[in-house]
Amino acid sequence: MNVLKSRRFFLQRCASVGLALTSGTVLLTNCDSKPATQTAETKKTAVNPCEDYSGLSEGDLKTRQGLGYVTQSPSPDKQCSNCNLWLPPAAGKACGGCMLFKGPVYATANCTYWAPQVKG
Repeated sequence: MNVLKSRRFFLQRCASVGLALTSGTVLLTNCDSKPATQTAETKKTAVNPCEDYSGLSEGDLKTRQGLGYVTQSPSPDKQCSNCNLWLPPAAGKACGGCMLFKGPVYATANCTYWAPQVKG
């Protein structure tokens, strides 16, 4: 009978320890994480769409830099919005584009290749 009690005691302890380890592991892995939807919403509000370069390659970024792109034109009469190479924003979008390089462009931006719009 004493052997039966010790075996039962051993099995109960094994089950308790296993449950404690499993619970502790689950708690520790989920301790500081946030739900995926909350993280996605935070990223949407934190990133300005005109400064979201996540889809651009390193070469694309170097091209932008090489063309002297700045987000705010030093000269109000030489802004991307009145440049011949300006691509207006699509419906529902906040920023436009440029024929010279990829990625979003502010309407108030400027680069060294600014060309006046030809009205005809």
